[in-house]
Amino acid sequence: MKHRQLSSLNQIGWVGLLASGLPLVMATAAPAVSAPSLPTMQPAASVSPLPLTAASPVSTTANQPTETTAPIELAQSLPQSTSANLPAQTESQPSPAAPASVETIPMAQVTSVSQLSDVQPTDWAFQALQSLVERYGCIAGYPDGTYKGNRAMTRYEFAAGVNACLDRVNELIAAGTTGLATKEDLETLKKLQEEFAAELATLRGRVDGLEVRTTTLEKQQFSTTTKLNGEVIFAVAQGWGGSPDGEDTSTTLVDRVRLNFVTSFTGKDMLITGLQAGNMAGNPVTGEGTMQSTLFPGKAFLTSGMTKLSFEPQFDSFDPKTLSAIPANDIELYKLLYVFPSGFKNLTLFAGTAAETTDAFPAITPFYGEGQESISRFGGLNPVVRVSGGTSQRGLASAAGFIWQITDKIDLRALYGSVNANLPSAAPDILPGVPGTPLGAGLFGGSTVAAAQLTLKPFSTVDIGLNYAHSYHEINILGTGLATFSAGALPGLPVGIPVKLNSVGGTLTWRITPKIAFSTYGAWIFVEDSSGRVDANVTYTSYMVGLHFSDLFAKGNALGILFGQPLNPASSGGADGRRFDASIVDPAVAYHLEAYYRIRINNNISITPGAFVLFNPEADANNDTTTIGVIRTTFTF
Repeated sequence: MKHRQLSSLNQIGWVGLLASGLPLVMATAAPAVSAPSLPTMQPAASVSPLPLTAASPVSTTANQPTETTAPIELAQSLPQSTSANLPAQTESQPSPAAPASVETIPMAQVTSVSQLSDVQPTDWAFQALQSLVERYGCIAGYPDGTYKGNRAMTRYEFAAGVNACLDRVNELIAAGTTGLATKEDLETLKKLQEEFAAELATLRGRVDGLEVRTTTLEKQQFSTTTKLNGEVIFAVAQGWGGSPDGEDTSTTLVDRVRLNFVTSFTGKDMLITGLQAGNMAGNPVTGEGTMQSTLFPGKAFLTSGMTKLSFEPQFDSFDPKTLSAIPANDIELYKLLYVFPSGFKNLTLFAGTAAETTDAFPAITPFYGEGQESISRFGGLNPVVRVSGGTSQRGLASAAGFIWQITDKIDLRALYGSVNANLPSAAPDILPGVPGTPLGAGLFGGSTVAAAQLTLKPFSTVDIGLNYAHSYHEINILGTGLATFSAGALPGLPVGIPVKLNSVGGTLTWRITPKIAFSTYGAWIFVEDSSGRVDANVTYTSYMVGLHFSDLFAKGNALGILFGQPLNPASSGGADGRRFDASIVDPAVAYHLEAYYRIRINNNISITPGAFVLFNPEADANNDTTTIGVIRTTFTF
């Protein structure tokens, strides 16, 4: 049928006409939509790595590529996500399939066949093309002045060409032009239109669909320079055991919500702004009202303790800089950091007024991810990274530093942070040696930390992180939130005694297979009096070993099993040094055993049931073995 119709055309050039029509129609009906080019977010820890340099030697999960584009991590904020994890297009939103062999280069209308450089008078179709150009004006050429007459054509292109030419003929008839189309031509066009009615309807549907999606994208586009991503965590938790005078907790429901804005002004820089709210609440001094305080009454000073969940902040419900309260689910700024190129090759700089150590230092261990991996604060990071409030999860420090990609296998990062940079002066004392601004005041006064991490990748399957931190604290704290004595760095001495800390640690992850990783860390924190009023020092140690299984039973699922020793006062010295008050504590080494299994529901939802068990919790043999059970649900977008 189609052969007879084509042969009935009074010019064989109709084939050329039809081949030329589609690009013209597509160019006018469905212009391409270009998205703004912005930095991308790797999913979520909670804020996960953001691209700052061309490559990083660090791979933090067992099934991650050995090369990443994420030398900076917002581990606390974005869905791993930050992710920041922007969800990829899901199966429920497929892209419309484009017809095969469709040229995407727009064509331009020609008024003379001589404008087509690849059409010669000796070509067999020259007269047909000349006739179509001069009689009907429905031939189009490519921007380079060619016709590409030998290119293959699909039924969709043929149908679109028929439709385009028919529209042109109708325009000419409406304009009253005579002698341009014969009755036979019009009859043939009519038959061709009927023959390809289905293809024409499909094309129109696809064009309409593209227009709807384009309109939706324009309406929903947040910004041409800023990307928005978020993470919402809900967790049901309960604790059993604790100290002899404690009691099992009730079942609790806690949450944390984060929104992260990632802005680029030049395409090479990045401004990170993070907002959060949560309902982890308790008395800021005694910790009363928290899970830790219920299980261990009187052992939750400054809300520190071994029972803390992965996304629980170091200082629940208050700002330690001013001791001001933060009501449950109040919105607060927890991240404000600017990352920018230095002008020197492989050297990136960053500075901000609300930052954390993990914004610059890769986590190394696959157990890190407040909303996706380990369910405990202990499992996620080496304590040396957390020391001095380095991961308060409230972005306490004003910090500045650099990231130097020395080679593909060696990466050096360092920072200086001040917890009290925005305070012009100290408030009056509320306790001996403890002002109302207990961490001090000024950019270079009060509590500060200088930290560095050297990341090595000796083999494609091995990542090593070596950490050092030097800290000064206006009061007697470690600033990790990992144990009760984190708020009494020199045991038995007044809280107003200032201390200095030198901390060293190492973390190693070995990807045994692409889906199985062995990870371990060790930490040593050396604490000394910094006042000259007492003679005391303590050494704290901690370690962890574990196995991480990626894509276990289903793609996106993960199993983590880990064991270790939470912070333990291994030795003490000095004339005034002591370990514990023996009348209160029976010293013993604490141990932590944990297992969790993350279930990926879809690109945006995961559920992680898990539990961790504490033996000799808070390093006291008088305490019962304690179990914390958690079911954590994480939404990322």
